Formats: sequence, C-alpha cells, structure tokens
Amino acid sequence: MRHNVAIRQWFPVFSLVLTGLVTMGSTDAGLAGEPPPTRLTEHPVIIDATKLVPASWWQVPGVTPSIWGSDPDSLDAPKTSELRELRLKPGKYKFISFTFDFPFTVTLNGTLDFSKTLDQCVEGRGTQTLVVLCKRTYPHGGQRDAYYDQKPNDG
Repeated sequence: MRHNVAIRQWFPVFSLVLTGLVTMGSTDAGLAGEPPPTRLTEHPVIIDATKLVPASWWQVPGVTPSIWGSDPDSLDAPKTSELRELRLKPGKYKFISFTFDFPFTVTLNGTLDFSKTLDQCVEGRGTQTLVVLCKRTYPHGGQRDAYYDQKPNDG
C-alpha cells in the first residue's frame, strides 16, 4: 500500500519531466515535414583571400584543415590563391592565417558580420562573401603600407 502511495505522489513529477524531454527533443530535430530551425541551417559563405601576396594558407578552426604543424607540401588547408565556399551554420568563427586572424559571425540569415575596426583589412559585412585584404594589421595610424599594393604572381 505504501508503495502505491509513493508512486502516485511522484507520477505527476515524472510525467512533467518526461514531457519536457520529449518536447526538447522534437524542437531541436523539427517535426516531420517542417524545415530545420534557422540556427541549424548551413549557409554558403565564400572566403576570398586572393588579394594576399605572396600566396599562403588559411583556416577556419573546426571547419577546414589546420595550418599548424603540417608539411607545406602536403597541406590540405585552403590556399589564399583560390576562393573557397564553406557551409557554415549561424554562429561565431575565426579566420586564421599565419600572420593575421580575426573573429567573424554568420548571422541567422546567413550574412557575415565582423568588427568595424577590421574595415581596412576585411570586406563583406552584410554579404555572404568574406574578403580578406591584409596579411597583417596596419602597423601605424591605420595607414596602408606600400606592401599591400603588390600584385599577385600570375604563375
């Protein structure tokens, strides 16, 4: 008899917990026939670092292969001499090269955002193309170095 009373007392609590778990599971996965939640949608984002001279490698941690601790002859990381399309979910990411790195965000609608302090070296805010213009940040007074006026080799 005592056992039946204990079960009746805890049954409503157990039911609420179970209902909560089922509800949480269904909101993350989406119900049958519904599109996935916006935060799970991957968006095409193009990384354009082709303006960097000389050519090198870059990475977005967790998305592309690492540039650290690898042999340059067999490196799988993206090169700055080519455009690369990545499929990114909304969230925070980081562009990393050997000499310059910065955080950027993919918004819920798939556009890019980054700090306005990077405007001299990065373009593409509000678009789906991140254009990296600098191998390093400007050293003095925000003035562009002649170094950046070099043209990529055509070979």
